[in-house]
Amino acid sequence: MANELIINVTPHETRAALIENGLVTELYTERGHKTGYVGNLYKGRVLRVLPGMQAAFVDIGLERASFLYVTDVYQNQLGDFSFFLSEEDKEDILEEDPHEEAAETGDLFETSPPVQETTRQEMHIEDLLKEGQEILVQVVKDPLGTKGPRVTMHASLPGRYLVFMPTVNHIGISRRIEDEKERQRLKKIIQKIKPPYSGFIIRTVSMGKTEKELKADMDYLLKLWDDIQTRMGQVTAPVLLHQDLNLTLRLIRDIFTNEVSRLVIDCPKEYEKVCAFIETFMPKLRNQVFLYQEREPIFDAYRIEVQISEALGRKVWLKSGGYIVIDETEALTAIDVNTGKYVGQRNLEDTILKTNLEAVKEIVYQLRLRNIGGIIIIDFIDMERKDHRDKVFQTLLEALKTDRARTNILKISELGVVEMTRKRTRESILRTLCEPCPYCEGKGYVKSRQTVCYEIFRQLQREKQDLRGSKIVLHLHPDIAGLLYGQEHSSLETLEQECGRPILIKTRPDFHIEQFEITSY
Repeated sequence: MANELIINVTPHETRAALIENGLVTELYTERGHKTGYVGNLYKGRVLRVLPGMQAAFVDIGLERASFLYVTDVYQNQLGDFSFFLSEEDKEDILEEDPHEEAAETGDLFETSPPVQETTRQEMHIEDLLKEGQEILVQVVKDPLGTKGPRVTMHASLPGRYLVFMPTVNHIGISRRIEDEKERQRLKKIIQKIKPPYSGFIIRTVSMGKTEKELKADMDYLLKLWDDIQTRMGQVTAPVLLHQDLNLTLRLIRDIFTNEVSRLVIDCPKEYEKVCAFIETFMPKLRNQVFLYQEREPIFDAYRIEVQISEALGRKVWLKSGGYIVIDETEALTAIDVNTGKYVGQRNLEDTILKTNLEAVKEIVYQLRLRNIGGIIIIDFIDMERKDHRDKVFQTLLEALKTDRARTNILKISELGVVEMTRKRTRESILRTLCEPCPYCEGKGYVKSRQTVCYEIFRQLQREKQDLRGSKIVLHLHPDIAGLLYGQEHSSLETLEQECGRPILIKTRPDFHIEQFEITSY
């Protein structure tokens, strides 16, 4: 089944879904009042330098200050320092560079050049930055939860075929270009046409492109960088210098490749912009863009709304009857695998292995769909046999090859636990589309009715001497009242005897289930 990019545009929100084999694998949302900042360049002002953390906070004009780590400081930009990578260091940089994975995600273009560990240890943030200093920074990670954005001074500008890195003298090539002859051809072209002491990543879509096409993309990026530098000298921090493309054009630039057979969009105005963009940068794909004009909403027609709703649930059922439970916290995401209703056919070990193998594919799919990043702990069902653990681990590695986000995985433990990280640059679906429950305040639980009843009893014991009047009145939620009238009725009568006064119950449907008030008259 063909891969499709479906885009829904309204005045207040833009949503896009990448569909692979009939399933939504990636979902992107951009709302008018809350757009992403990744890729934007700012002239910022250093607010605080923190030697103990080897980092600095930089004001870039957003609600929260941005965070700049010492290895993301580009010293040439500061004027008083020489670039911390020596020529010898530059020669030691491997051809396979972390940038190239970033270039494939479409969300993050990480700009810190690889440095040797000894070099990192020699750098001290207090020697590089001073409070009040104005610097050029680029956002590499959106604000997440209570944290401000992460920034770097190593800017990178993505084009259609190349990513320009003005602070790094390096050429990187996407690992997805596997043909060695093509890799060498592209590298020779870039070496020939690139300016001295500048870096470029050759993206996957560069395969088969001519020198003329690559040169045009490079010239565009160089001109864009010159314009940013010119504006840098004309304005006062904090100020936005360059804003990345909107969500629609950004996805077309980064995701709409030959692997995507159709792009369908439901907004005529945005459709015209898309067509103009494609005519300029990728005319060969013009016939793969379609305007959706049916009455049924586009996300309903492609069954995307249903899959979004399912992606917000904790429990995901497997075809065999097993299930996985996904719990996102601020520190990490825990994924638990269970056999559920699946009882197997042969023996326990085979049942466990089959459930774990089935769970692997679903877990990788859910990581992409929900955009879960950071630290991830996967608790597979315990496997006694080492060959079974190895098989599950290898299956996980193979499944993750379809994920554009960079991942690091540790070996599966004897308890069946896998620790891994997945690159995170924006909020997950859960944090984007939901907010903490006003009842449980994000805990995921509320106190049981019985617990609330006993809290009321204890509070009555504390206050009975201070309450004036002939009657005591309990104001509480109807569910708590029901328990007091029923199962806890005898306990209530005992309290009435202790207080020497009748206790009246007044239900308050507007109360939180844990809320109550004690009065008297």
